[in-house]
Amino acid sequence: MVVLAACLAGCAGYKLGPTNGWRAGVRSIQVNPFQNQTYEPRLVEDLTRALRSRLQQEGTYTLNTSGDGDVVVDGVIVEFERDSIGYQPNDILTVRDYNLRVVTHITAKERLTGRVLLDREIIGRTTIRVGADLASAERQAGPMLADDLAKKASSLLVDGTW
Repeated sequence: MVVLAACLAGCAGYKLGPTNGWRAGVRSIQVNPFQNQTYEPRLVEDLTRALRSRLQQEGTYTLNTSGDGDVVVDGVIVEFERDSIGYQPNDILTVRDYNLRVVTHITAKERLTGRVLLDREIIGRTTIRVGADLASAERQAGPMLADDLAKKASSLLVDGTW
């Protein structure tokens, strides 16, 4: 009996379904392509695709790509940084590992009322190991960087206080 009570108490904070009070799929969300203010050209597609995919998998909103979603999400890629964090063991000038960071400003508004649901800066990060070609390593890391940012953004969109 004590074991059963302890097990049930451990799940007391768990909730099935959306946590924002709406039934799953009742509202639709439209994610517009991000604007890019950096010199890194491939970020727009990776970030837009990752956020759409995350929201679709999460299931709280129905993804709407026809331009008339209940919630409209816009994003601006503000900054892209590459910081060296590790060097070759016997060569302190040759970088082996980089930390990639993308900074975006994401806004979400209700289409009908114009009420702002989300307006904040969100940062995505990932680490890459460079082989012979830095450009190839960054290209392969793009989806991971985008997924980290999409995970944070979708959490804010889904668990918001609206």
